[in-house]
Amino acid sequence: MLVYRLPGTLDNEELTAALWEAGAGGLEERQGFLRAYFEERLPLAEYPELAGGEWLIEPDRDWQADWKLGLKPVQAGRVTVVPSWLAGEVPATQTRLIIEPGMAFGTGHHATTRMAIEALSALDLQGESVLDVGTGSGVLAMAASLLGAGRALGLDIDPLTIPVAFENAELNGFTRTPAGLTRTGGGLLDFAEGTLDGESYEESERYGVLVANLYAELHDLLAADYREAMQSGAPLILTGILENKLPLVRQALEREGFTDVQERLDGEWALVTALNGQHGTGPR
Repeated sequence: MLVYRLPGTLDNEELTAALWEAGAGGLEERQGFLRAYFEERLPLAEYPELAGGEWLIEPDRDWQADWKLGLKPVQAGRVTVVPSWLAGEVPATQTRLIIEPGMAFGTGHHATTRMAIEALSALDLQGESVLDVGTGSGVLAMAASLLGAGRALGLDIDPLTIPVAFENAELNGFTRTPAGLTRTGGGLLDFAEGTLDGESYEESERYGVLVANLYAELHDLLAADYREAMQSGAPLILTGILENKLPLVRQALEREGFTDVQERLDGEWALVTALNGQHGTGPR
């Protein structure tokens, strides 16, 4: 059995995504190291984030079964995120959200994803429109829909993530229709490739909630576009922010007129919530 071992944890979604993309068949974490299982030795030079690891040859074992045993349901507010083989372990009082671990970000195990779902759970989303910027696996857009949103859109610039998001939605009982994904008794859910581009939104097009799990630098770059896409007074949920980058995000939100800015930490990661203090005013 071939194992590629390098320093890291399963919480590092950038690292785990690179390993999946490189062809790993399974991952596990042991004593501060990530262990990726491969059927053959592959060149990893095109993945700079994987530098510094070592190849090991170990006796064969059922690594996939062992890896699955290491994954546990993740409770985040009113939602519990699980892989399909643990779907039966979700309490009846919780909203079940099935996400298959894979190359797209967002399995629910990372603190940033968990905090974002908790923040969505704290809102009354019944009938609301929700925009998930950088949707990845689709987890946040789906969570919003399952929590009662009337319309949720997951947006991502990576075309490889969109089919994964659709597959995850179908695992959760959503059905494709010409208008988007729907489920019994639920609202409309959709995913699209693209990014916010600063164009002026009509009042009817603005979203009642915007959530984004991105890096602080991207939040700074997109802050004006967030404002433009949101209804006046609408909640903004931002995560993916390292604690030492919080000043950059604070300044961006202040610059764009967001109010009631609040912060929460989970280890080195931060969640920032705010309210859109004004209507969008068009391109700047």
